[in-house]
Amino acid sequence: MSETQAEQGSASQLALSGELTIYHAAEVKQQVLAALRTGPVLELDLSGVTELDTAGLQVLMLAKQTAQAEQRELRLVQHSTPVVEVFQMLDLGAFFGDALLIHA
Repeated sequence: MSETQAEQGSASQLALSGELTIYHAAEVKQQVLAALRTGPVLELDLSGVTELDTAGLQVLMLAKQTAQAEQRELRLVQHSTPVVEVFQMLDLGAFFGDALLIHA
């Protein structure tokens, strides 16, 4: 799992790539929560995520709940096919409140 962070306008951006699984969840959790606290809006680019398991899903859910609790905004963008499959299988589109888009 690798991450790339950038800032565009008033939104910070963090791109995740590779496996978002139990093997990387603790590390990704720290990085996502730290990035979330750098500004009022964080866009989390999921286009490079190749695998998502329940531990990775818990990281995304925690980030969304933390953003709401701290009155920040977390936007999940550019969902990869594995992310969309998990979100659809578990009917989580409404929880995250983001449009599920797959970009080629």
